Amino acid sequence: MFDENLSKNIKALAYEKSIDVERVFKALEDALATAARKYYKTREPMETIIDRVSGQMTMLVVKEVVEDENQIEDPQAQWTLEQARTVDPNVEVGGKIRLSYLSKEVVDVVRDPNTQIRTWEAQKIDPEVEQGDEVHIPITKQADEFGRIAAQSAKQVLYQKVREAEREKVYNEFIGKAGELENGYVKRFERGDMIIDLNGKTEGIIPRSQQSRAERYSQGDRIKAVIVDVHTQPKGPQVVLSRTDPRLLIKLFEMEVPEIYDGTVVIKDAVREPGERAKIAVMSRERDVDPVGACVGMKGSRVQSIIRELRGEKIDIIPWKEDIVDFAQNALAPAKITRVSVTSDEAAHRPHLDVIVDNDQLSLAIGKRGLNVRLAAELIGAKIDIKSEEEVKGEVADALSAMLQEAMAESRSQVNVHDIDDMPAEWADQLEEAGYDDLDSVLNASPDDLTAIDGVDEEMAKQMIDLARKHEQLEEQAPEELSAEEEAGEPTQEEASVE
Repeated sequence: MFDENLSKNIKALAYEKSIDVERVFKALEDALATAARKYYKTREPMETIIDRVSGQMTMLVVKEVVEDENQIEDPQAQWTLEQARTVDPNVEVGGKIRLSYLSKEVVDVVRDPNTQIRTWEAQKIDPEVEQGDEVHIPITKQADEFGRIAAQSAKQVLYQKVREAEREKVYNEFIGKAGELENGYVKRFERGDMIIDLNGKTEGIIPRSQQSRAERYSQGDRIKAVIVDVHTQPKGPQVVLSRTDPRLLIKLFEMEVPEIYDGTVVIKDAVREPGERAKIAVMSRERDVDPVGACVGMKGSRVQSIIRELRGEKIDIIPWKEDIVDFAQNALAPAKITRVSVTSDEAAHRPHLDVIVDNDQLSLAIGKRGLNVRLAAELIGAKIDIKSEEEVKGEVADALSAMLQEAMAESRSQVNVHDIDDMPAEWADQLEEAGYDDLDSVLNASPDDLTAIDGVDEEMAKQMIDLARKHEQLEEQAPEELSAEEEAGEPTQEEASVE
């Protein structure tokens, strides 16, 4: 196994897996050290050294050097400085001692095979040892003598180390590509997720949550997707791709529109409802270049190519404006906006837009299932409330009516219960004593409320309310008659007295 061909085999494995040759040598050395510990039944740390040219293997026990016995935490892995200097006089604290033998205690009854050995077995190695002594067991076996169990263990460790190296290589290759567009082929399907062959050696995954409902792919189909994450989890593909991320739309426009690629036209933001509608805001760095026209292309050729790639998803290309009102009017296209007012939504730390549209534009502005206004709000970064002219007029009328009602109630509260026309003084005293001391409180009371007053029956309660209503009607008629006299040119009492 360990000959001049070992180096060639390791280089071939490294080339096949596209990983560093030295990484494979290290992985094999770790695997063989693990196998050796199992074979020799020891907990002492071991390391394997493989000659990179000849393939010759050397196994050693490694001890960490500490100052004294008080610092020893693991007797199997550590030696005191005094012990270490019996082997290497120049060693210092923190250094390593490498030994070509294992140490075990000689006993008649073995309770821990990792640290103890039977007397008769120890005497095969050193005939002079006795019970209670420490025997040094030379490490002379080659890897092919370790046996099936140790070999299987070495194989598992080697596979694990190589797999870790592969995943680390993939991570380092793709971590800097987050947000970039990748081409690949659909390799297979796993529980709704799509596994994508990216370069013949690396697999990516498009989870079900990152797939558009409007798209259907079959095995072998070519696919474009954007990288959204690269992880180091031990199972499954590491590169996570998406067909729903807005960055996919941005990358597709960068590919199709030269003005975007060279920086003349800038994409400010993009939002999507995958498979249905998308909005993308663009601006031009040059006055002579129309950003919307550049994205649309001759007879819509550029945008149509992107729509085909996204399986018919409708795309609104919107000119970006610094002024939020102008931007909102553009973002809500194709609806025509009458006016926009801006307020601050302090709780959400974003603007709040009240948008008014004509009645026939309301459904267009809102869109199917609220899609148009939802995407526009996301694009602008604001909360949007859309109302029709009719709704606004109704709200204004309701507000005026409420103000009028409030004013009338205020006026009625100024009229004392004793001032109500034809209200008997005895009744007024009863009402005032019960808390109904003004015209408004009597008008708002029900017969049941008033009959709760001592001495007031149902008939009396109804008469009290009727008197209050008649007084209110007379109060309302008086200003109307006065204005009618003024319009007819008849002098008022005040004018008459002036004359």
